[in-house]
Amino acid sequence: MTSHITSTTSRRLRLRLVAAAAASVLLLTGCNAGGDPGGTSSASPTSTASPSATPTPTATPAYVPASASGRAQNVPVPVLPEVAKTETKEGLEAFAAYWFEQLNYAYQTGDIAGIQAVTSPACQFCSNITGSLTTNYQGGRWLAGGKIVIPSSATTFERGSDGAYQVIVQVQQSTINYYDPSGSEFRAPTEASDGGNVLLVGFQDAAWRVTGLHPLR
Repeated sequence: MTSHITSTTSRRLRLRLVAAAAASVLLLTGCNAGGDPGGTSSASPTSTASPSATPTPTATPAYVPASASGRAQNVPVPVLPEVAKTETKEGLEAFAAYWFEQLNYAYQTGDIAGIQAVTSPACQFCSNITGSLTTNYQGGRWLAGGKIVIPSSATTFERGSDGAYQVIVQVQQSTINYYDPSGSEFRAPTEASDGGNVLLVGFQDAAWRVTGLHPLR
């Protein structure tokens, strides 16, 4: 009796396993319908990402010098070099060049904020220059010319008794013309100049600042 139950049970189990296996085959076949004959699904084609468009660089507006037709346009703003932030001979020389770049910018635009930021109020000659620029740019007026070039400069990098360093510079400046809103010259031009100057520069609060400017006699 026990053998019969065992035998019957085994036969039933085998039938169930065969049925289950057949069902699995049907399921797999159903899943692979339309697939390859081997029953393995073909890999989905890999989608290729289209390369992102490279942004078109913005063109830098062209610099236009001042003339009787109008003010200078798109004048590059001077940038203080990193070395000019150090109390070294190289830092002093770089700062002196930067200071004259700021002065050049002020002559071309009438904007004296940059030159004032790196100049002590104690520099009377500097104040005379910025005051004159403010006056000559009032009421829609402007300057043309006046470009500053520094052919040479030198410093011994020795601090004076007043705490300032001296930089000897040769300053060349082109003729300056003065225009009013109508394009007419409202005063006589200032002739071109070429001369030596002593630039006095102090280093305080981790920054250079011009404390004096004196023409060499």
